[in-house]
Amino acid sequence: MTDPRTRELSERLAEARGRLDAALAAAGRTDEVDLVVVTKFHPVADVARLARLGVRDIGENRVQEAAAKVADLAATEPALAAGVRWNMIGHIQSNKAAAVAGWADRVHSVDSVKVADGLERGRARAEGERDGVGPLPVLLQLSLDGDTSRGGVDRGDLPALADHVAGLAHLRLAGLMVVPPLEGDPASHFADAAGVREALRRDHPAAVEFSAGMSGDLEAAIGAGSTCVRVGTAILGPRPVG
Repeated sequence: MTDPRTRELSERLAEARGRLDAALAAAGRTDEVDLVVVTKFHPVADVARLARLGVRDIGENRVQEAAAKVADLAATEPALAAGVRWNMIGHIQSNKAAAVAGWADRVHSVDSVKVADGLERGRARAEGERDGVGPLPVLLQLSLDGDTSRGGVDRGDLPALADHVAGLAHLRLAGLMVVPPLEGDPASHFADAAGVREALRRDHPAAVEFSAGMSGDLEAAIGAGSTCVRVGTAILGPRPVG
């Protein structure tokens, strides 16, 4: 019999997927959007439950917590672990970037040359140590309002960072990630970010991914062309902090 937590996650996951499908229909889109389920503060047992429910993309904000979950799932549920794509979506300190490149399958939060170079070193090492490891897909995190204290690179500095990342052998510039400002209309913010994304694609045509939208604003993000939404609370429920 399915345990109560799995039933809860299944119901919440179905609701989130329903919202996603409705948003795509409202935007007149027929393409697929990645649903990254953010499991920050939730146990690895929930990651296993989600994987059994067909979730491919798991998102983590904190480096140490993420690394522990990756190792734990691989050790206890290797078959499930093989089907999970780990997304690092939180801030990365430059001195921890090399370690992140060892376990991450996609990084959404590159906001400096130092972080990019750390990821490059770590990925080069991982490629040399393990078979089947290729360049790490990374997205540049945009600070839409210029408040880089919340993470992200100022839009004026984005082209230079993009050129730098594109020149690294062990990273692949995949696109743009944005967290909108705390104030104002999300739809307007995402439309603004979409314009920055198009400018990035003109210089780097392969940078097609647009990671935008969370539990409270995924509809607005989908309307602006998001290819990846990051949903935590709407699926996992309140974070078990304490």
